[in-house]
This record gives sequence, structure tokens and C-alpha cells, in this order.
Amino acid sequence: MKITIIGAGIAGLTCALELNKSNIDVEIIDKAAALGGHACSWYAGGMLAPWCEFENAEQPILDYGIKSLDWWRKNTSQVVEKGSLVVAQPRDIADLKQFSNRTHGYEWLGQQQIEKLEPELEGRFAKALYFEQEAHLDVRKALLELEQNLKNKGISIQYNTEFEDVSQFKDSDYIVDCTGYAAKDKLPGLRGVKGEMLLIQTNELHFSRPIRMLHPRIPLYIVPRDNGVYMVGATMIESDQKQKITARSMIELLSAAYALHPAFGEAEIVEIGTEIRPAFSDNLPKIIKNGKVIYVNGFYRHGYLMAPAIAQILANKLTNQAQKFEFIVEWN
Repeated sequence: MKITIIGAGIAGLTCALELNKSNIDVEIIDKAAALGGHACSWYAGGMLAPWCEFENAEQPILDYGIKSLDWWRKNTSQVVEKGSLVVAQPRDIADLKQFSNRTHGYEWLGQQQIEKLEPELEGRFAKALYFEQEAHLDVRKALLELEQNLKNKGISIQYNTEFEDVSQFKDSDYIVDCTGYAAKDKLPGLRGVKGEMLLIQTNELHFSRPIRMLHPRIPLYIVPRDNGVYMVGATMIESDQKQKITARSMIELLSAAYALHPAFGEAEIVEIGTEIRPAFSDNLPKIIKNGKVIYVNGFYRHGYLMAPAIAQILANKLTNQAQKFEFIVEWN
């Protein structure tokens, strides 16, 4: 069996790896010149946080997110396993309690326990939720490592290559379309959710794990990367218009970061990013086969958390392995 994958984002790369493990001949094409900022995968936070995400998601996000977390441990060197913290300002402490009621897998921490994990939060928060089993990664390093792993296996990745029609790849048994929101005209019900993020840099803070700060209007998360860089995100706007970040979003993200710690007020803004997340009405990913084309899409804000598990489901389906094929909604 030979499969051509369209799209070298997180969905395409993980599908290629899992199909290759199943001894399927795979190639990837992408219209961009190289791996990078043309895909929303490049702008993600990289939080492998199934228990945190379960607070506002369906059960499959938790179940398959845990499987994906294990996949990342086995398939990349980028995973940082230091858990994650969820905090709230004193006026929003009821939101923290509500968050705790909607999920599990956490430990309540008092002020001294918080400061032991993150000394620079000294005196700032009286309570927090600590999700010890969660992890995070630098998404850009992870994508580049996956790309190199595929090349090491002899898998062809052809950039600057447009997909025009299935007849373009007559030798392929299937075309796996992993193009995200670009497939909107082919997938009824696929909508765009705009996300805006910042990369900021400071030498004054040394957080070692993702920190989420709850807020009624714009909940914030910061994810540490190398060299004092933090990813700050992310807005969720029901829009498919990929214009630049709005002034309001910029102000709200920076204000929330400053509320987490005033030292962020002196940080340098390294990068501003906006992208369109693909999502269906239930915010769950789907596998949809229509003839020779198989669509893997709708990851919403859960690309890194769900893509490996979805890729495994696809590989198992194509190789007739017994499994509960959740997320396959159409197979014609």
C-alpha cells in the first residue's frame, strides 16, 4: 500500500510516522517552501495536558490525550515532564474551584508548596492546582525532530508541491489530507477558530512548567521555552479571518501575563503569531474517507494532544487491526 499525505503539520507528520510503522509506503507533500510558520502547528503552546483540557472538553480528549502523551515520550526527545500549574487571582478563586470540579488528576497546593515548585511566584498565589503527570514541549523543535525522523527512515517530504487532483498521484492507494482549515470547502461543518499568541523573552523569570491563570474574560497560559523565552497564549476567536493580532488581544495577553508576574512587563516581545485552528461543531477531530481521499482534520486546540492517537487509529484502520475506531465518522 502507498499513501500520499498532504500537509507537513503535526497531523501529517504523525500520520506519516504511524503509517510507516505499519509498513505502509508513505510520502508527504506540502505547498510551503519548508516546515514552518504556514501552519497553526508552528504557533501552538505545546502543552501535553489532557487533565487540564478535560475541564472544558469531552471524555475522548482525556482518554486519547493520555495515549498521545505516552507517544510523545517514545517518539521525541523534546518532552519536559514537570507537570503544570493552574492558578487564579484572589478575586477569581471561585473559578479555580470550579475548574477543579470539572476534572481530576491534580493536587491542591498551598502557598508554600507553590513557591517550592516555582520560587518566583512567592507571595503571589495562595492556592493552585498541580497536575503532576502533565508535560510540555517546544513545538518547533518537536516538529523539526519528527521531520528529521521521517527523513532518516527514507520517507520523502516534497515541499513547494501543490495538490491539485487525485490523478496527480496515480500510484497512491490513498491520499491523506491533513491541511487543516485549508480543507474547509471539502469538509462541510469545518469552521475556523482564530488563535493569537506571543513569544516574549525575559531573563528575570525562570519558570520551569506551563502555568495557566484563570480569568473570566481571557484565561492565560505561559509555556517556558529555552533562553528565557515564553509562549503566551492564546486567544480563541470564532473567526476564519487571519489578519494580524488585534490591539485588544495584544493588550489582554500582556495584561494577563503582567498579572501573573510583573516582571513580564519588562519582557521583550520576540514574535507575534496568528493562525486559524480547524474545528468541527463538537471540537473533536475526525477521520473522514471519501473515495480515495481520507481527511484527518478538526483538531481545534488539541493538535499536539490528539494527533498521535488519531494517527494510530488511522494506521490501525488501514491495516485491519481490531480496535474501537472512534473519530472515524465516515468511511466511503
